[in-house]
Amino acid sequence: MDDILKQSLLYDFYGELLTKHQKDIYSQFVLEDLSLGEIAQEAGITRQGVHDIIRRCSQALNGYEEKLHLVEKFVAVKEKVKQIDVLLDGYEREKDETRLREIRKLSGEIIEEL
Repeated sequence: MDDILKQSLLYDFYGELLTKHQKDIYSQFVLEDLSLGEIAQEAGITRQGVHDIIRRCSQALNGYEEKLHLVEKFVAVKEKVKQIDVLLDGYEREKDETRLREIRKLSGEIIEEL
């Protein structure tokens, strides 16, 4: 998973655990793709201050993920749903009962992960 996608997912899952100021700075950097200078000017702080906030936010969000694994579980479930879609397409074409067993297995794994 590329770094920008990972940062976005971490923010989506754990962003509410940041302070309002941290959320504002981090979302401008990650979601709006503003530069450190642009964020610093808007927030009235130094580029170094923005950099420090982003670094601390990133460490905090990664720490939450290490403990809770919500993004990891989300990505795993999403991948299994994609596999189910592929299997369903194959079943519709070939009426192969083996694909139904694979779908049941994957759906069971999804339920276990949740």
